[in-house]
Amino acid sequence: MPEESLFWADQIAAAVKERVSREPVLQKVVKEKGYICYDEKTPSGKIHIGSGRGWIIHDTVAKAMRSMGMRARFILSSDDMDPMDAIPSGLDRKKFLPFMGMPMKDVPSPVKGYASFAEYYFMDSAEKFPDFGIEVVLERTSTHYENGDFNPYIRLALDNFRKIQEIYKKLYGKANDKLPFNPICGNCGKIGTTAAYEWDGEREIVKYTCSPHLVDWAKGCGHQGEISPYNGSGKLPWKVEWAAKWPAVGVVFETAGKDHFSKGGAREVAIRIASEIFNYPPPYPSDRSEIGKGYEFFTVGGAKMSTSKGVGVGFREISEILSAKILRYLLVRTRPHAVIDFDPYGTNKLLLLYDSYDRTERIYFGAEKIENEKELKQEKRIYELSHVGKLPENLPPRIPLSFASMVIQTTNFDIGKAIQKLQETGKTRKLGKEEKAYITERLNDASSWVRKFAPEQYRFSLREKSEKVRLEAGLRNALADLLHALTSLPDEEEEKLEEKIYSIIKRNNLEAKEFFRACYTILVGKDHGPKLAQFILFAGKEKVTKLIEESI
Repeated sequence: MPEESLFWADQIAAAVKERVSREPVLQKVVKEKGYICYDEKTPSGKIHIGSGRGWIIHDTVAKAMRSMGMRARFILSSDDMDPMDAIPSGLDRKKFLPFMGMPMKDVPSPVKGYASFAEYYFMDSAEKFPDFGIEVVLERTSTHYENGDFNPYIRLALDNFRKIQEIYKKLYGKANDKLPFNPICGNCGKIGTTAAYEWDGEREIVKYTCSPHLVDWAKGCGHQGEISPYNGSGKLPWKVEWAAKWPAVGVVFETAGKDHFSKGGAREVAIRIASEIFNYPPPYPSDRSEIGKGYEFFTVGGAKMSTSKGVGVGFREISEILSAKILRYLLVRTRPHAVIDFDPYGTNKLLLLYDSYDRTERIYFGAEKIENEKELKQEKRIYELSHVGKLPENLPPRIPLSFASMVIQTTNFDIGKAIQKLQETGKTRKLGKEEKAYITERLNDASSWVRKFAPEQYRFSLREKSEKVRLEAGLRNALADLLHALTSLPDEEEEKLEEKIYSIIKRNNLEAKEFFRACYTILVGKDHGPKLAQFILFAGKEKVTKLIEESI
């Protein structure tokens, strides 16, 4: 993709490439490892959809880099060395209370088949990545510790303890005497309750205490000991660890939620430590002096979300109730600095989102023309980077979600019958295997929308048997005319039937809304419903005729 692209991911890719060209340290890293787009997550419970925004941003930037000829990959790390400091809702507190304060990699999984608590919650989301088109290398932070990747930076952090404390003091006005390293207690195995108080640089040994009173969420055993800080015997505090990951892994691009990028926040601490202690240029969008901007929040219905407390909509959960590829489209087309509060419940927002996706797809394949060249390039780029899987060679057959919802309800949620009706009414041509898969997918999405999200006005059920309805003479005559039209014109097309309906209304001197209200009352037991002519054809003229005859 040309670097002059206005699409946000292409602009980030170009900015990272330019940054690397100015930094000899980064040039060496890129030559050895390529352009690494990095993200990390503490697997302390159900991971909410807000984290998914970060994953898709990093994946999209990595894809944009590769399309520009850059050797790029997205790496996501599970911060499984972090201590368990809360028990997720829904778990047996009594069972997990003894593990509070231990590294999450050492806490047993709440579900069989996973190596640890950390692996279960991390993979709970990661297993869904293919559905979202996320191409990623998965890592565990503990592996970097165990392999010794952090050893040089642990040494630098301990040797420069006073300088790190000065950074904290400048930003927060105070510092403490706790060394920047948390050992795993040799007696009880906890990491959240230990405090290192002495560093012997010659022996390369840390002395520590496992305190019963250091934190209020875990109780240390009181053990005092000494330990080498290397090869997985403990971890750096998070803000120092963040800075150490950049040179240890070779990160050139890593963003995060805007809360981390606030003045005096974790990002500012990390970029100062990276620059001043580890001599590594912080990854874009930060540099040695500027914090940069993180991405805005993604909420569902305004819900404030927490991983460990299990609040809000989970990443895996939302992928099972909404189309993953449509969610990816929403996240890719929205610039990272724009807030997304998406509420599919009881609104028509999903209808509009699907319509937007279909329009972008038509533009990409030239089926819908737009004069604005910038918009054309933008829409085509959005489609390329939001599409899940191999790009199709031709425009896939699509039906609007609103229409699909009418079809699926009219056919009582029977996919096979719905497809048959679509073909009988000429709404879609004869379908091959691949084309049928596209229509089936859309009908399934419509079924999910109707059952879980649709406002009441979009829901209906065709009556099996109607009842006598009190009607004025004009309405009764008009319905009789409709019956005659349905029986005398067996091959009626939708447009012709619609014309006939309005001529019947006019001939009987009726208001359109009163005629439609009478029809919907008879057919679905409501005063509103889907587009009438279309609905009649999909419900079947024989069925509609029978219901009207029973009513008048």
